[in-house]
Amino acid sequence: MARRKGIALSISTGNPELDKNLGGGIPTGSLMLVEGQSDSGKSVLMQQFTWGSLKDSFKVSVLSTEDTVKSFVRQMGSLDKEIIDYLLLSRLKIYPVKATQAKSGPKQALNTLLEALKDQQGMDLVVVDSITSFIAYSSPEDVISFFEECKGLCDDGMTVALVAHSYAFNTEILVRISSMCDAHLRLSLDNIGEKLIKVMEVAKIRGAQTSTGNITSFDILPGLGMKIIPFSKARA
Repeated sequence: MARRKGIALSISTGNPELDKNLGGGIPTGSLMLVEGQSDSGKSVLMQQFTWGSLKDSFKVSVLSTEDTVKSFVRQMGSLDKEIIDYLLLSRLKIYPVKATQAKSGPKQALNTLLEALKDQQGMDLVVVDSITSFIAYSSPEDVISFFEECKGLCDDGMTVALVAHSYAFNTEILVRISSMCDAHLRLSLDNIGEKLIKVMEVAKIRGAQTSTGNITSFDILPGLGMKIIPFSKARA
């Protein structure tokens, strides 16, 4: 990982193999979009980024529509990543977000989410898992405006990671918001023989320290987290 006077310049997953395929990690101050189909490993990938950031002494906030504080701690523990100490030291903050509020009013819901993001000033990495329910009811203009506002937070030094299901975007809007993002990762599932393999495609990482790998196949192992599978072995 690139460092300057002991300070990490990129957001790590804590997994050297995975970081290598990400060109050394995601540069700090990036707006990152992680999109993919259900069960493709999006949340676990973000838990890896959370863990890597905490180990690098960054402060992390997680805004989750999927987990409570208790369930998030339990999931991290199942990957052998104990985070209680980080919570007690306020290095990690977890905020459950009710996805049902998105139905009350699309624009208002996105504004509420944006205000929650702005409240995380002083945190190095802020993860929103996920924004699917918020943007599903929003107009393209409101979605673009939301991403522009998030980009502004990144310009002030915060790294923002937005997680979404691929079906939440039509092709046109996805192209537009991808062009605004500094990093864009696509996750999917691939049937290889009788095995179902998770696949991560690095669409782009602006400012990566080294060249990135295009396609990474992986599995999720209890007690270990993400395990990279060489593509040749995955197809064997």
